[in-house]
Amino acid sequence: MAPVPSTVSASSTPSAAASTGPIGADGKPLKPCCSCPETKKARDQCVFNLGEENCLDMIKAHQQCLRDLGFKI
Repeated sequence: MAPVPSTVSASSTPSAAASTGPIGADGKPLKPCCSCPETKKARDQCVFNLGEENCLDMIKAHQQCLRDLGFKI
């Protein structure tokens, strides 16, 4: 029987993703959790108060903000 190739690639590891992600003005890699705080806060408040299904515009706006910074989501 032939060996099964691994489906995990180096680019999917957290350390590899961090080194190839967007870089902030200070030269340090940006983190998705700390980026776009305005859209993140609005999205989180909407989801908490109204439920995810009622906040799709806010969710998409936050995703677009992250994409604009260079995150691949």
